[in-house]
Amino acid sequence: MDIQDLIITRVKEAVKKIFDTEITTVELQPTRKDFEGDITVVVFPMLRQVKGNPQAIGEQIGTFLEENVEEVARFNVVKGFLNLVISDRYYLDFFREIKDRENYGYVTPDPEGKAVLVEYSSPNTNKPLHLGHIRNNLLGYSVAEILKAAGKKVYKTQIINDRGIHICKSMLAWKKFGNGATPESTGLKGDKLVGNYYVIFDKEYKKEIETLVSEGVNREEAAKKAPLLLEAQEMLRKWEAGDEEVVSLWKTMNQWVYDGFEITYKNLGVDFDSYYYESNTYLLGKDVVEDGLARGVFYRKEDGSVWIDLTDEGLDEKIVLRADGTAVYMTQDIGTAIQRVKDYPDIGGMVYTVGNEQDYHFKVLFLILQKLGYDWAQRLYHLSYGMVDLPSGKMKSREGTVVDADDLIVEMTDTAEEISRELGKLDGYSKEEKKELYRIIGLGALKYYILKVDPKKRILFNPEESVDFAGNTGPFIQYTYARIQSILRKAEDTDLNRETGEIVLHEKEKELLKLLEAFPEIISSAAGNYSPAVIANYTYDLVREFNSFYQNVSILGAEEESRKAFRVLLSKKVGEVIASGLRMLGIDVPERM
Repeated sequence: MDIQDLIITRVKEAVKKIFDTEITTVELQPTRKDFEGDITVVVFPMLRQVKGNPQAIGEQIGTFLEENVEEVARFNVVKGFLNLVISDRYYLDFFREIKDRENYGYVTPDPEGKAVLVEYSSPNTNKPLHLGHIRNNLLGYSVAEILKAAGKKVYKTQIINDRGIHICKSMLAWKKFGNGATPESTGLKGDKLVGNYYVIFDKEYKKEIETLVSEGVNREEAAKKAPLLLEAQEMLRKWEAGDEEVVSLWKTMNQWVYDGFEITYKNLGVDFDSYYYESNTYLLGKDVVEDGLARGVFYRKEDGSVWIDLTDEGLDEKIVLRADGTAVYMTQDIGTAIQRVKDYPDIGGMVYTVGNEQDYHFKVLFLILQKLGYDWAQRLYHLSYGMVDLPSGKMKSREGTVVDADDLIVEMTDTAEEISRELGKLDGYSKEEKKELYRIIGLGALKYYILKVDPKKRILFNPEESVDFAGNTGPFIQYTYARIQSILRKAEDTDLNRETGEIVLHEKEKELLKLLEAFPEIISSAAGNYSPAVIANYTYDLVREFNSFYQNVSILGAEEESRKAFRVLLSKKVGEVIASGLRMLGIDVPERM
């Protein structure tokens, strides 16, 4: 039982014994910095069941706890807030228990437990990954790692949008203007090469529209009748009919893109256990709709189209099959979800990492799956996130104004190099060591800057601001970790196995121990809320507290060997928890910096 649970149990006992009343809840909060104490019991909510003066009630409960709970050293009451000072012995016992524990805070997975499938990335094969994809990938990967730390079995997956008119636009532009260009002949990554032809298509298409408009055609009509668009539509029809030449080109160009994506994923440090392709899934779900029709979940309109009425749930009517029998996106998503559970029978829930413009779509999808009777549909979650903007403004793929993911990774590494040189932090490093360190710092800056923000909030991303060695940034946290490793190297002659005894804790030591004790609950909270921001901001708080400890307390210069050993071990554990926190965010830590 941790200290919070213990206090709650004993406060209930106190109220029962002193006032002969049973209370169901006890409200606790950290003691404010300007008062003595570690945990505060809020008396006011008890007044509904316990009549009397809150100051007097607090004094009586405090006296009971001090006399009957060895972990409570003393107390004070301030206007109905009962501030409890927890004994040093409690925190020292806690530290002895965790100091040698590997992966402290992580929950051992239950081999019989249900798995969670986390979907992220899910790009189109007509362009490279961009800044928006980076947020998607980092969020999905981090949530998967947090769920693992919380004891869940996790499958990481993505569904690749590899079919449709946008794919045909790149293919057609390459056929017309590519002159046989390949990634090998151009030296370009395949996804970049294909993306260039998507931009070329848009430029040529706009030219055709202007030509038609100059000939007197209405602009709206011109957009529909431009020859290039008609050719792309015809190419899509041929693809759907299995035309050998079109399918062969589609396979070739998609493979270029997949090869390019893999390089980006590797550089970004994310991975997947499985891949789904829309070209294989776009026909799924139609049989489910037919079954749902028979069971009255769906209904057919006079024109033959199939719908579901969700107005009783505060939503609207939603089409699931067109009049001509073709599927819509919703049909595919219904079928794909069901297929995934067939592929992984131990799935008990799914997380979809998709931008907030799809909020309504997922409300409808989850509700339909529930109405179809799937028990796992109760445990579906849309990890909705806001857009990422740059100081220069919005990005547009068609116009080629997107911030390319590969370019941003390079820019972050270069920015880390520039700032590190200005600060003169890397004397004595070899060229290779510096290069690797710039990569670790640059990527750490990028990931932390994005993940420290609540997923639902929009982000204005500033590369220079993110690579700051002070404040709530990745490099500041990495620098603190490296500082701890330096302390450990200097402490090699310290006997870390000696018994620390019943030392009196410095307030800075106690604050660090309180934060360390909170780590398992932080992981649980981050997993429950699907929020890497919870881990990021906890790690920053831990780092800030360690730096305060470092500045106020002598670690290696402690007078007593037992005190020195304790402070070195405490620093070591803080370093391990920092590394664990960053690992859940997909961030590496440098041993030197």
